[in-house]
Amino acid sequence: MRRLLPLLPTRHGSRSRMTCLYRCANQCDHPVPNQTSNPYFGDIVRSALSRRALLKGGTGGAIALGLSGLSGTAMAAPGHGETPHHEGRGPHQGRGVDRLDWTPVAPNTEDAVVVPDGFEQAIVVSWGDPVLPGAPEFDFDHQTAEAQEQQYGYNCDFLAILPLKGDRALLVSNHEYCSEQLMFRDWVDHESATEEQLRVSMAAHGLSVVEIERVGRSGQWRLVRKGRRTYNRRITATTPFEVRGPAAGSELLRTEADPEGRTVLGTFNNCAGGTTPWGTTLHGEENIHGYFGASGPIDEAHLESFARYGLPTEPAVGRNWMKVDERFDLSKHPNEAYRHGWIVELDPYDPNSRPRKHTMLGRFKHEGATTRITSDRRIVVYMGDDERFEYIYKFVSRDRYRPGDRKRNSDLLDHGTLYVARFTGDGSNDGEYDGTGEWIPLTSDKESYVEGMSVAEVLVHTRLAADKAGATKMDRPEDVEVNPKTGKVYASCTNNSERTEDQVDEANPRPSNRHGHVVELEEDGNDGAATSFRWRLLLVCGDPEDPETYFGGFDKSKVSPISCPDNIAFDGSGNLWLATDGNALGSNDGLFALPVSGPERGYVKQFLTVPIGAETCGPVISSDQRTVFVAVQHPGEVDGASPDDPASVWPFGDQPRPSVACAWRA
Repeated sequence: MRRLLPLLPTRHGSRSRMTCLYRCANQCDHPVPNQTSNPYFGDIVRSALSRRALLKGGTGGAIALGLSGLSGTAMAAPGHGETPHHEGRGPHQGRGVDRLDWTPVAPNTEDAVVVPDGFEQAIVVSWGDPVLPGAPEFDFDHQTAEAQEQQYGYNCDFLAILPLKGDRALLVSNHEYCSEQLMFRDWVDHESATEEQLRVSMAAHGLSVVEIERVGRSGQWRLVRKGRRTYNRRITATTPFEVRGPAAGSELLRTEADPEGRTVLGTFNNCAGGTTPWGTTLHGEENIHGYFGASGPIDEAHLESFARYGLPTEPAVGRNWMKVDERFDLSKHPNEAYRHGWIVELDPYDPNSRPRKHTMLGRFKHEGATTRITSDRRIVVYMGDDERFEYIYKFVSRDRYRPGDRKRNSDLLDHGTLYVARFTGDGSNDGEYDGTGEWIPLTSDKESYVEGMSVAEVLVHTRLAADKAGATKMDRPEDVEVNPKTGKVYASCTNNSERTEDQVDEANPRPSNRHGHVVELEEDGNDGAATSFRWRLLLVCGDPEDPETYFGGFDKSKVSPISCPDNIAFDGSGNLWLATDGNALGSNDGLFALPVSGPERGYVKQFLTVPIGAETCGPVISSDQRTVFVAVQHPGEVDGASPDDPASVWPFGDQPRPSVACAWRA
């Protein structure tokens, strides 16, 4: 039986081998799942920029003509990331972070959260903090699954801040994955892990809802530790979920334990997410493939789909969760894999509600889900499939949003149409945009538009359906967000190291897109329900001294170096904030901000850096613009690190603990 998670995976980009192992089961060590002949976005970019250069007499597009392997698109929900104003205090009176008047943080490798002069930072909540009534204090050397189910989970990612009365708010977090090598002193590998270690890991995945409070009159926030904590909740890999939408109850989702195909246990590898106008949160299940193993052969009927999603197609161990729960053994329960990889919806205001998995939004490796309201008040959800050469999707609801009708609005994601994006290089005549694109319908809740596939098959095997539709291959399309000021959509594409030496030419001098880029997209009529759009590159990331980079046309001698954009967000002034994952320029990862319009469009400034081995996730700017929240994921995740020899001691000077931090003006 092969290990799906080998002990010494190959290192890719600037990520540690440990990160590749635990986060995504070394998906870069395996052949790219998408082997179709669909067009690459990088080829479309070259065509578009060559045309622009001709239109402008050899200028304008030349900066980016050296790009290789590009892709991307983005978007955000109304009310996304709001925190309550203190009653009677009024606005921030010019002290907001959205002014972007701070001096950028220099690239560094410090084991700390480093913020600009004039700012302070603090921890809001950390892995292991007690969050449920009666939960025990964290004890690194005596962890149990029972305790972890009541404590804040591991490797926080997506964050949402939802308002409560006064100076309190709800912090909702994803817990993407576990780095067990840093969690347990006696850890060897998943194959030899004890059942209790595996159960602790399962309990440390999922979601957390915790109450937080403002500290005095400052911009600092902290975990509420005393008194009533009505809303606090933990969702883990064993929490029951309701399956919703057209695929619910289909043959593909039925198992021995759930013959109706309507109740699934657990969520895991939740990456980014979003909020809805009716006050719930959305959470993307991403790299679910590494959690499944197989004790024997796989039924041939599942091989094509399993291969397309990176799931085991032969005996494998994976994370070995099948050791404690047989449903993760695909040779015995192959349909269990189809019950994960969805968008999850949670109602943080109702701790007794059952979370949902929405099949109408498609099944793939979801980075996140960002909502907007159309001109006729329907709901749009933008989503990226975070893997090399995968696609960008959106869903448009059939029914209309009704403010205040929370019960009815909760059904909006069950009916509508799922689309996938196709990009072309035929830009507008004035050269303002690099190209155009269309949204190709895959299925409605009643009718499939993909030949030979039913509605349920399109939703369960969405990648295969998008392959047939001729979607455009992208370079790890991550977060997709909407600018609340302009309605334009922005997508971050982290990187793609798969472009080979034989694809290099004068126009494409580097064999891989190591540093990523950001695409700006405008829907026709600025309406999310449109079926066509225009697009252009906003950023081509990397060292500003590299002639291949591009910063929205801004003077590159003044910008901060940036590499591998991942999660993105907007502040109240419409500035774009980018978190990085796997900085390939030698510095710790960080959070950056830039205007997307006006004379300083493209002026990238670094706001903070995170500790050694960490990734910056889940940025949220408070609604009063006074506080920046970030999830500091996997600190100390460096090759060779262990509890007895940690690479980072952030945040408390002993073992590294993933945490949510906040920064504010002093």
